[in-house]
Amino acid sequence: MMRGVGGLILAGLLAACGTGDESDGVDLENFSAQEIFQRGEYELEVNDDPDGALRYFTELEQLYPYSEWARRALIMQAYSLHQEAEYTESRAAAQRYLDLYPTGEDAAYAQYLVALSYYDQIEEVGRDQELTMQALQALRAVIENYPDSEYARSAVLKFDLAFDHLAGKEMEVGRYYLRQGHYAAAITRFRRVVENFETTTRTPEALLRLTEAYLALGLEEEAQTAAAILGHNYRASPFYEDAYELLTGQGLSDEAAGENWLRDIYRRTVRGDWL
Repeated sequence: MMRGVGGLILAGLLAACGTGDESDGVDLENFSAQEIFQRGEYELEVNDDPDGALRYFTELEQLYPYSEWARRALIMQAYSLHQEAEYTESRAAAQRYLDLYPTGEDAAYAQYLVALSYYDQIEEVGRDQELTMQALQALRAVIENYPDSEYARSAVLKFDLAFDHLAGKEMEVGRYYLRQGHYAAAITRFRRVVENFETTTRTPEALLRLTEAYLALGLEEEAQTAAAILGHNYRASPFYEDAYELLTGQGLSDEAAGENWLRDIYRRTVRGDWL
């Protein structure tokens, strides 16, 4: 959460706010910007009421639009909305902060909230992955634009998870084609994982499924090469054990053979021939 939350909750505020349910019927024009901001923080920290806090932060920005407190209230609106799972509205508030205060001290956090508004909506692997793509783009913006911020590390971790999620989508579709006997279509999906998502956890299984699909088509050299890459890079994986059994069951070895797209990957990843 942003640096300012909790920092301005004064001991005397507890008595001033009472139970915290004072936003209705209170003429906030009689309060200073700081006092309204503190009431919003109180709703968050003490009453755990993001919706109640949002009313204070929104009113503060309207009453004191050009103040330092209005700037801080805007980012807190984005945070409160996110806590309420109002992701579209949260993203809009965070983006408005970035548009109005591109060099503000909370700009990194605003960009992080934009990314979270997508990331926290990522659906299961079988669903449409448009939100995953948007999350990746927004997370990359945090990593590239604010590499020294406290949010960069979290953005990197979430980026890797979202990237793995996209690879999972390719695997899910590829498995479906494989079960249906549509081997060429399955190979296309698994190839994408190996070529475009090679750093994810999905690569070992993709190589196994390529071995299966190529064997089903009678393309033994491609099957051997897929298993060779799998054995070199992921020998301890149970997917390699399965690929090895498939090959030896047909009297084949897990040695790279022939000239094909997998042989090019073998040369680069196993032999280190990049040129």
